[in-house]
Amino acid sequence: MARILVLYYSSYGHNSQMAEAMSEGVRAAGHEADIRRVPETAPAEIVKNFGFSVNEGHKVIESPNAVGTYDGLILGAPTRFGRLPSQMAAFLDTCGGLWASGAMIGKPAAVFTSSNSQHGGQETTLFSMITNLLHFGCTIIGLDYGFEGQNGVDEVKGGAPYGVTTIAGPDGSRQPSATELDSARYMAKRVAETAAKLAG
Repeated sequence: MARILVLYYSSYGHNSQMAEAMSEGVRAAGHEADIRRVPETAPAEIVKNFGFSVNEGHKVIESPNAVGTYDGLILGAPTRFGRLPSQMAAFLDTCGGLWASGAMIGKPAAVFTSSNSQHGGQETTLFSMITNLLHFGCTIIGLDYGFEGQNGVDEVKGGAPYGVTTIAGPDGSRQPSATELDSARYMAKRVAETAAKLAG
């Protein structure tokens, strides 16, 4: 049985919902999933004034080295001007020991993100996280076209070959759609199954 870490940052709950769907996909494939969030680095005044929402049901990651104890990693964060947010970057900047240990070399990893506008900065944000994972030595799993839901223009939806995405809308009121949540489950299942094969 593979153990997969779903590690994310979320300001308003969209990526928290996506993380839940990721864990469902891992577990549906018969594997183990743990959800953790990275620490908040924004000043308390900003967090309060902008109404940030924290899912207290998801623990903060214990340490960077804890990441290396898993068989696979799914990393998620919203886009900030087309790149990963400072909260996730701050955590990844503490992962020098994880990188030096080689603990993630060859392990599968995938990414997910959200944005206010339709696909506004999503792909560059996915790549900004993938870059870190490549430096760790991870084997990258994308949202392949085996998930047919990402095709077509019948509805507003996220999704890219590089990872799972959702669109929050300008005021953050749009929640992840059924298609987007299904894409998360699909990609997470692929990560878990790949991890099991590589570990076997």
